[in-house]
Amino acid sequence: MERIRKHIVFRGDVQGVGFRYRMYYAARSNGVSGWVRNEYDGSVEAELEGEESAIDRTVEQVGSGRFVCITDMEVKRIPVHNDHSFEIR
Repeated sequence: MERIRKHIVFRGDVQGVGFRYRMYYAARSNGVSGWVRNEYDGSVEAELEGEESAIDRTVEQVGSGRFVCITDMEVKRIPVHNDHSFEIR
Protein backbone atom coordinates (compact mmCIF):
# COMPACT_ATOMS: atom_id res chain seq x y z
CA MET A 1 0.00 0.00 0.00
CA GLU A 2 1.08 3.55 -0.73
CA ARG A 3 2.17 5.84 2.11
CA ILE A 4 0.77 9.34 1.96
CA ARG A 5 0.93 12.38 4.24
CA LYS A 6 -1.90 14.75 5.09
CA HIS A 7 -1.76 18.13 6.79
CA ILE A 8 -5.02 18.64 8.70
CA VAL A 9 -6.36 21.58 10.69
CA PHE A 10 -9.23 20.62 13.01
CA ARG A 11 -11.70 23.23 14.24
CA GLY A 12 -14.50 23.00 16.80
CA ASP A 13 -14.30 21.72 20.37
CA VAL A 14 -10.81 20.28 19.94
CA GLN A 15 -8.74 21.87 22.71
CA GLY A 16 -9.05 21.00 26.39
CA VAL A 17 -10.80 17.69 25.61
CA GLY A 18 -7.81 15.29 25.33
CA PHE A 19 -7.73 15.59 21.53
CA ARG A 20 -3.94 15.45 21.13
CA TYR A 21 -3.60 12.44 23.44
CA ARG A 22 -6.39 10.60 21.64
CA MET A 23 -4.64 11.40 18.34
CA TYR A 24 -1.35 10.07 19.70
CA TYR A 25 -2.83 6.74 20.80
CA ALA A 26 -5.03 6.34 17.70
CA ALA A 27 -2.11 7.11 15.37
CA ARG A 28 0.17 4.63 17.13
CA SER A 29 -2.47 1.88 17.11
CA ASN A 30 -3.06 2.41 13.36
CA GLY A 31 0.63 2.59 12.39
CA VAL A 32 0.46 6.30 11.51
CA SER A 33 3.42 8.63 12.02
CA GLY A 34 3.62 12.42 12.24
CA TRP A 35 2.69 15.01 14.86
CA VAL A 36 -0.15 17.01 16.44
CA ARG A 37 -0.21 20.41 18.21
CA ASN A 38 -2.58 23.04 19.55
CA GLU A 39 -2.74 26.40 17.79
CA TYR A 40 -3.36 29.81 19.40
CA ASP A 41 -6.66 30.26 17.53
CA GLY A 42 -8.21 27.22 19.26
CA SER A 43 -7.66 24.83 16.38
CA VAL A 44 -5.49 21.72 16.36
CA GLU A 45 -2.99 21.12 13.56
CA ALA A 46 -1.64 17.69 12.61
CA GLU A 47 0.40 15.92 9.98
CA LEU A 48 -0.43 12.24 9.56
CA GLU A 49 1.58 9.81 7.44
CA GLY A 50 0.75 6.24 6.53
CA GLU A 51 -1.71 4.30 4.44
CA GLU A 52 -4.74 6.42 3.60
CA SER A 53 -7.13 3.98 5.28
CA ALA A 54 -5.03 4.10 8.49
CA ILE A 55 -5.08 7.91 8.47
CA ASP A 56 -8.85 7.89 7.96
CA ARG A 57 -9.32 5.42 10.85
CA THR A 58 -7.16 7.60 13.10
CA VAL A 59 -9.21 10.73 12.35
CA GLU A 60 -12.47 8.80 12.80
CA GLN A 61 -11.38 7.41 16.18
CA VAL A 62 -10.35 10.82 17.47
CA GLY A 63 -13.52 12.48 16.20
CA SER A 64 -15.74 9.94 17.92
CA GLY A 65 -14.22 10.63 21.34
CA ARG A 66 -16.25 12.03 24.21
CA PHE A 67 -16.34 15.83 24.41
CA VAL A 68 -14.69 16.19 20.97
CA CYS A 69 -16.75 18.02 18.35
CA ILE A 70 -14.99 18.61 15.03
CA THR A 71 -16.96 21.23 13.09
CA ASP A 72 -14.47 21.74 10.24
CA MET A 73 -11.36 20.04 8.85
CA GLU A 74 -8.99 21.62 6.36
CA VAL A 75 -7.15 18.72 4.67
CA LYS A 76 -4.22 19.02 2.30
CA ARG A 77 -2.09 16.21 0.89
CA ILE A 78 1.62 16.98 1.22
CA PRO A 79 4.90 15.16 0.42
CA VAL A 80 5.82 12.10 2.49
CA HIS A 81 8.57 12.68 5.13
CA ASN A 82 9.18 9.01 5.99
CA ASP A 83 8.65 9.60 9.72
CA HIS A 84 8.62 6.52 11.93
CA SER A 85 7.06 7.92 15.11
CA PHE A 86 4.23 10.16 16.26
CA GLU A 87 4.69 13.08 18.63
CA ILE A 88 2.67 15.65 20.49
CA ARG A 89 4.19 19.07 19.98
